[in-house]
Amino acid sequence: MKNIIKTFEQDDYYAVLKILLAFAAVIILLGIGIRSPWPADEPRFVEVAREMVATGNWLFPMRGGEFYPDKPPVFMWSIALFYSLIGNLKLAFLLPNAICGLITLFLVYDLGAKLHSVRVGRNAALLLLITPQFLIQAKAAQIDAMVMCWITIGCYGFIRHFILGPNWRWYFISWAFMALGIITKGVGFLPVLMFIPIIAYRLANKDYFKGRLTFACWLGFVPFFLVLAAWFVPMMITVAEQATPELIQYKNNILFKQTGERYANAWHHLEPWYYFIVSVIPVMWFPLPILLLSSLKHVYHKLKTDPVLMILFAWVVLVVCFFSISPGKRGVYVLPALPMLSLFTTIAYHEVKLPLWFNRISKSILWLIAIVLVVAGIGLLTGHKKLVKPLTAYPEMIPWAAGLAFILAAIWLVSLWRLRSKNAFFNLGMVIVASWLIVSTLGYWLAEPLRTPKHVIEEVENTLGQHGERGELGLVKFKEQFLLFSQLPITHFSYLATDEEEERNAWLWMGEKAGRFILVPDDANLTCFDVSNGQDMGYAHRQHWLLLSAKQMAENCQAPKVIKRFSVPREAY
Repeated sequence: MKNIIKTFEQDDYYAVLKILLAFAAVIILLGIGIRSPWPADEPRFVEVAREMVATGNWLFPMRGGEFYPDKPPVFMWSIALFYSLIGNLKLAFLLPNAICGLITLFLVYDLGAKLHSVRVGRNAALLLLITPQFLIQAKAAQIDAMVMCWITIGCYGFIRHFILGPNWRWYFISWAFMALGIITKGVGFLPVLMFIPIIAYRLANKDYFKGRLTFACWLGFVPFFLVLAAWFVPMMITVAEQATPELIQYKNNILFKQTGERYANAWHHLEPWYYFIVSVIPVMWFPLPILLLSSLKHVYHKLKTDPVLMILFAWVVLVVCFFSISPGKRGVYVLPALPMLSLFTTIAYHEVKLPLWFNRISKSILWLIAIVLVVAGIGLLTGHKKLVKPLTAYPEMIPWAAGLAFILAAIWLVSLWRLRSKNAFFNLGMVIVASWLIVSTLGYWLAEPLRTPKHVIEEVENTLGQHGERGELGLVKFKEQFLLFSQLPITHFSYLATDEEEERNAWLWMGEKAGRFILVPDDANLTCFDVSNGQDMGYAHRQHWLLLSAKQMAENCQAPKVIKRFSVPREAY
């Protein structure tokens, strides 16, 4: 171990890289196979990928047999690819983002080493690794970690060309990956914002970027449009040939509603313009904000004298501003800016001694988190209503959950006596890593039954099994996880339909054949069914789920405007 640490502190590029990636791989990959896809987004993407493999239809994402127009298909393709190779969805669904996280760490390390030194590259990658938002997304199955990777490749290529170059090969690669980012999640073009500070420097001094910022830069659109066309052209040809209302609606939704309209006129996740600055960055980018505030005069001086740092910092600010302008905001939107900010911070603060107050703030944070964890553990053991409510279906898990809280509190408390000013940052990083190792094992195992509807589905299957082969299940106001966990043939009535249309279609379907049942949440406000007499199937997704039979059907129900029914292709999860 001492030899490994000694090697890690040296300036051997490849030796440090091997240790860095091995260390990061343990943290990021640990937990794969332990947990299932968890709400809110993971089950949706995984179900789409499962149906791609089950049906062979990879061009148009389908959720429960219905077109899923909210996101482009690249991320779902990646899960489907690993699923088709491995054959185990529980192992496959976390691998794409884990690999993207490792690639992003490598890119930050490599840029730091090339722009400054191996030690700066190492520290920049480690700083990124311990940042909560990065680790959360690298260990999850949401699109944001993948689009962060493609955007970081775009920034990497621009830096290799404009700052370390000229390097036209990397410049064109940047444009290709920006296009890949767009067909992953729309915002892959963000590296283009780097042109703003680059052009500003060129206008101020014609010697800047000589031979690099030329008319040949416009040729970047060639690989950009070629990559876009790989998905866009087959999609458009298929829509034009078949011209079904569903395909036309899919095309319009994915090209217009989920891009420009979603940005300019968002209909959910509405937040004020300062949301990222106040609510996201101080917590999810910790400890970067504290490091940036520790020596503002030093950073200001470096920004004035170092164009590289100014370009990196300007790009991060532009990205945050871009997302702040849109009324719709989620914390993960600003994730793509995090790798470059980690690189900027490490270069700017290289060999800068941390002030004493950094140590005090670190200690205060450790104390606060440890106290919260201890209080949570005591609250679980004493039966605090809000804390034990999620464990209603699993009372035997309460002592285990309390134990997890106490273990994490112990980790944070033990680190306090080791926290000194000269190694405060190192110890803070180690306690974050240790906590993640516990959460990725014991934490995942404990949370798995709480974050899935497995016990609800088992109860439904047992109940319907009493009706033999006639038992059929329909879903109303459902969650995608039910599609993943059920081994029964499932019918639903359009995820995109209004509540009234969904209910009317369900009533019509149930009345056509005996032995059909509907699963609904207990807070469903239905007029075609009597929810009060439903059979309780258990608690999941913060709701009780009720099974309705023909006995709960109203005598009359208004006919749906359009009959919509979707059968879910069944393939074991």
